[in-house]
Amino acid sequence: MHRTPPLALTLTRRRFTLAAAASSLAVPAFAQTAWPSKPIRIVVPYTPGGFTDQMARLVQIGLQARLGQPVLIDNKPGANSLIGVDAIAKAPADGGTFGVVIAAYAANTTLYPKLPYDPQKDLTGVSLMGVSPLLAAVNINAPFKTARELIDYARANPGKVSFGSSGNGSAAHLTTELWKSLTQTYMIHIPYRGAVPALTDLMGGQIQLFFDAPTGLINQAKAGKVRLIGVAGDKRLAAAPDVPTFIEQGFAGFTGSTWAGMLAPAGTPRDVVKRMSEEVARIIKSDETRAKLDAMGTIPAGSTPEEFDAFITAETAKWGKVIRTAGVKAE
Repeated sequence: MHRTPPLALTLTRRRFTLAAAASSLAVPAFAQTAWPSKPIRIVVPYTPGGFTDQMARLVQIGLQARLGQPVLIDNKPGANSLIGVDAIAKAPADGGTFGVVIAAYAANTTLYPKLPYDPQKDLTGVSLMGVSPLLAAVNINAPFKTARELIDYARANPGKVSFGSSGNGSAAHLTTELWKSLTQTYMIHIPYRGAVPALTDLMGGQIQLFFDAPTGLINQAKAGKVRLIGVAGDKRLAAAPDVPTFIEQGFAGFTGSTWAGMLAPAGTPRDVVKRMSEEVARIIKSDETRAKLDAMGTIPAGSTPEEFDAFITAETAKWGKVIRTAGVKAE
């Protein structure tokens, strides 16, 4: 004989059914809140005003407009970018912190026997932003005016030519070491704490040669304060069309560049990494930004996270070989 369930049992069953339905619709806590829901911090491991800082600020305003949240630049210089990169690696992986690094990031993996972070486990690529072939500049009063004259002078006067860099293991340093190896010359390395003091000493005659990103050198060359002798790329720069490449001048295969790219702490949700990558690429490839990059002598990129990770792997291998061959040591 059929019996009607007691009222209490019926209510219990209904509550159980509703709870099960709610459980089946549950989503991760992160996904319940649209990203970004708070201001975003971009860590720059260098002082304000340099190439890395300029690249970060180039996307800052565009990201604020597109993401609807303030984007703050946090400069954390020191230790050839290790302090800033460590801050990125140890930040919460909640989509609130990103960082912009340059070629030294890849070189540091070989340069330092022990890092405060693990590049493979603690960080992930977001997007390659731009590649900047280095320009070589010499003091305006130096006894050489061309790349060939510089090599002839350095060979005839071993150790009398000094070159600056923004620090041991920087793109400027390693590119010059590669140049020395290719041309079989002996020149003295003078490391500085950034590109600005190195450029200041180049103009003052304390050093004779400086490879660096074009953005600062082009303006000083136009002002007649330094002389540009070559582009370490496979083609001339739109911002300096009269400066020949080293390949054009007979130095086959010689290229060297710095680059800027965005990282995130490992564990940052992949949909957030992908979204940030897409937004950065849109900004980088816009007509307005491309014009600014052209003026800086930088080739716009805008890659996927996977492409940037592969790029970092290749750069790490390339500069690791230069470091080992030249015997470069960390400061």
